[in-house]
Amino acid sequence: MPNRTSTRTRMLTGLAAAALLAMAPASAAGADGFAIVEHRDVDYIAGKDHAENKDKLDVFMPEGVSDAPVVVYFHGGGLQAGTKAIGEGLARQLAARGIGLVTANYRLSPAAMHPAHMEDATAAFAWTKKHIASYGGDPDRVFLSGHSAGAYLAALMALDPSYLEAHGLKLSDVRGVIPISPFLYVEDPDVAPRRPKTVWGTDPDVWLQASVTPYVGADKPPMLFIYADGDDAWRREQNQRLAADLKAKGNKAMAIEIGDRTHGSVNSKMADDDDPGMLKVADFVERH
Repeated sequence: MPNRTSTRTRMLTGLAAAALLAMAPASAAGADGFAIVEHRDVDYIAGKDHAENKDKLDVFMPEGVSDAPVVVYFHGGGLQAGTKAIGEGLARQLAARGIGLVTANYRLSPAAMHPAHMEDATAAFAWTKKHIASYGGDPDRVFLSGHSAGAYLAALMALDPSYLEAHGLKLSDVRGVIPISPFLYVEDPDVAPRRPKTVWGTDPDVWLQASVTPYVGADKPPMLFIYADGDDAWRREQNQRLAADLKAKGNKAMAIEIGDRTHGSVNSKMADDDDPGMLKVADFVERH
């Protein structure tokens, strides 16, 4: 079990600060009475050092709780921008409610292309399954989530079994998935054809392989798609379509719209107390 301390870390810089944060996690008060323990810049890929800490993750856990459910979260940014810090608001809200959250960096384009983003995201999930018990989490209740491009990574990981199989894991190792305003059908006109070719390249066959399309079938994890009323029409349609397609195959899947939200605020507002989207995430985890 990691050493948990509530003392404030002195202001340090560089590698010394990163090392200290990893060894001496900080604690903060949670809205529901749980203190929140933060473990920063944990290396989730042994033997590799990606530039700009792209192989690092942060762990937010409710203090004093054992066997807590845990959400593994991936940030948005079109697979070209963003950092794990984007997940902190939701992390603190969930940890205050007894739910852990792991927010992970991953390599970005143009420095990396598909499937590098997926490989890193899956490595973060595999790390969580292997190590989260020592942080107070339940390895049998590990969920996937993320926003926008990160939500795409979460959804594809739970549909295409090849990524998890590379780590000796199965789709059934994912307890459930909560994609927040993802794009999903990469081959659709509003996704790969209109985006920089440094993400998925120029081959339509690769676009299809990177899409959810080939992997819609039975025996997938439960999924809750959350999107904004202010999302583009094509994005709202993609969320509704995949939820319907999965449900038609006998899976538990639902798409819900959050009112008075933009594509960005549907995620950022999850840092707020009583945000309806955040409460939907917490409720989904608690019910599964």
